This record gives sequence, C-alpha cells and structure tokens, in this order.
Amino acid sequence: MHALSRRRLLRSSGAAILAAPFVSRIGRAATAPIRIGVLGDMSGPYASLSGIHSIAAARLAVEDFRKLNGNIEVDIVSADFQLKPDVGLNIARQWFDNGGVDCIIDVPMSALALGLTDLCKQKNKVILFTGTATEDLTGKFCGPNHLHWTYDSYCMATTVAHALLGMKRDRWFFIAADYAMGASVVRDATAVVTKAGGTVVGSVRHPFPGTGDFASYLLQAQGSGANVVCLANAGEDLTNTVKQAKEFNVEADGTVLTAMLMDVAQVRAIGLERAQGLYYSNAFYWDRDDGTRAFTKRLIALNDGTYPGQNTAGAYSATLHYLKAVATVGAEAAHNDGRAVIAQMKAVPYDDPTFGRGTVRGDGRMMNPTYLFQVKKPEESHAEWDCSKLASTVPAEECVRPLAESACAMAKG
Repeated sequence: MHALSRRRLLRSSGAAILAAPFVSRIGRAATAPIRIGVLGDMSGPYASLSGIHSIAAARLAVEDFRKLNGNIEVDIVSADFQLKPDVGLNIARQWFDNGGVDCIIDVPMSALALGLTDLCKQKNKVILFTGTATEDLTGKFCGPNHLHWTYDSYCMATTVAHALLGMKRDRWFFIAADYAMGASVVRDATAVVTKAGGTVVGSVRHPFPGTGDFASYLLQAQGSGANVVCLANAGEDLTNTVKQAKEFNVEADGTVLTAMLMDVAQVRAIGLERAQGLYYSNAFYWDRDDGTRAFTKRLIALNDGTYPGQNTAGAYSATLHYLKAVATVGAEAAHNDGRAVIAQMKAVPYDDPTFGRGTVRGDGRMMNPTYLFQVKKPEESHAEWDCSKLASTVPAEECVRPLAESACAMAKG
C-alpha cells in the first residue's frame, strides 16, 4: 500500500465538479464505474473532521470491497464545497447530471444536507450522510434515497444530558454555532434536560464561520448560574471555545464543560493539559478494540498520521456497506435506481471493523451505540493520541430517537 499524501489528496479537490484525488479501477467491468463523491471541507474549519480524511477512509473501503468482489469498477471523486450550501448543492447537482456520480458521502454541514435530501430523491441517487449532525435527516426530512450514518443531534444530546443529569448537573447553558446543527443540538438537549427536571438557564449562538473571540459568550455562561456549559459547535470553533473557557476558568466553581461534537483531533489540538476532564459524546474511538486499532493502523498510513474520528470511521463503514449492496443489486441497477441500493442496505446488516455489526432502520438511521468519553489527564495518557477514557456506553435502542416519536412518515408506513 502506498501512502497517499495530503498534497496529492488535495491537489485536485478545490470546488471542482469532478476532482479525482484517488481513482480505484476494479476489474474490467463493461458497465460504467460506480462513482462515489466525497463532498467535504478540505481546508476550512471542519477539515480536521472531513474532507481528506473521508477520502482516505473511502479508499480503504474500496480496497476491502475489492477482496470481496473484483468485478465492479469503482471511482472516488471529491470536491470542497467551502462550507457554502449553495456551492455544495450545485456541485452535487452537476455530479448527478453530468459527472456520473451514483453516491455522495461526508457532507459536514446540516444546512447543505437538508437541501440535498430532495435532490437525491429527484435524481434517484444515493447520499450517505456520514459527517452530518441534524437528526431531522431521519425525521421530517427522511426519504428513500439517503441514510444517516454514525451519529445525530438527538443521540449526542441524550448521551451527554442523561450522564450529566445523573451527576446532579441540572442547570444548563448552551453556546451554539448559528446554523442547523447548533439549533438541532440545543433543541434536542433542551428536551432531554427539561423532561428530566433540569433547567436551561441560557443559550447563545455565535456566527459561523469567522468567530474567533468567544469571550462574551463565556462571560454570559459564567454569569448565568449554570453548572453545565454545553458547547454545540465543532471543528476549530470548538477548539477555540474550549481553550478560551479554560483561560476564563469556567470550571472553577465545579461547573462541568461538555461538548456534543468533539473528536480526538480536537482534543489533541487543545491539549490534555487544558482539555482534561471534559465530557463528550462520540460513536467511535480508535483504541476501542482490535478491529478499530487495525483500521486505524491502515488509515494513518494514508492520512499523514492523523488518527480517525467518528466521521472518518463513518465514511469507511457507509462506503463499504454501500458497495456490498451494489454488488447484490448489480452495478447497472445501481446506476439507475438509488432507492434499490438503499433498500438493500436496510435489508442486510452492516458489518465492519469500525462499528461491528448492526442494522439500518426503516427511517434511514444507522443503529449503533453512542459512547460518553472523558478527556484524560496528562499523566493518564500513554501515547500521543491516547486522549480519552470511556465513561459510559449507550445502546442504539436507548440513544436513537424511537420510531414512535419520529416525524418520519415513511418509516411509519
């Protein structure tokens, strides 16, 4: 296996309609190749969660699929939508209309994701949301042509809120990014907190992108009387908020700092000295078992040594499950009928080293556990990326919104 450098991964990405940093030619199939488009953030504030990491994960999935089926040709293409929903929507439309793309993965922005649900349905193509947070994708925006992989705002909120409420932390203040993900997390966490008898004492939203100074928001949180300050942002925004929260000594009076959308890359960027003790939810951890460690070893050989987070693991898992479904329905059918591929993905359990074995529900939600992690103290860490310890595990049936409460008409028949 040859290392795929960051330069090579990014060389053709940009906002081009058919950037192709990696193309895998499998076999000599007579039909057109199955083409997977990675629509991500290649150089912006979410680049540590998305983009080139999803490309590398998709590459590994294609390599593993090749061991199972060598007769289907697969291409991977990519584009940077610059965290602009209109740019992303235009790329996706042109990919579907003129680029031969059958399936899109990644999409680390809820506003773009919600806009793409109608497009993939109209074009009868497939979108696998592996880096998107809003739970509405399997609620009122559910549909027959997309699946929501890895995590959502409801499971993040449920996992964190129940754990902290159990610690008698019942007065919450939210600092959220002013976009769909932030709104979804605040909405879902508020419902859990208030239902359990807790109180939301305040909430503020910061502009995205472009916010670097979080002082005013942190001062409001400190003055609110909250014993939980919950961060509903991500990427560089989350990193900067945590660093500044430590400077303001937000936790001095026993207040708990928690993050809904955090991963090992952000913990490493903050550093254990400052991030220690912080609780966060996540669907994946590289050091969980032999399967995740083996996947990580292969991934970092392609990824400049960056350890995978949940979005990267999700990109691998969803791509592999998609390709297995394509093999079952046939490549020609997959080109013409994305709904048939989605139906097959729901009919057969997923099974891979990142998440193990599980099912996809009728509303399109991957059913997988969510974990609550706590950042380690420096003296507890034994290696550079050894940053978190498991605090609790929440089974899928307990952390994913029950279908009985869902707004998805499709799943209710």
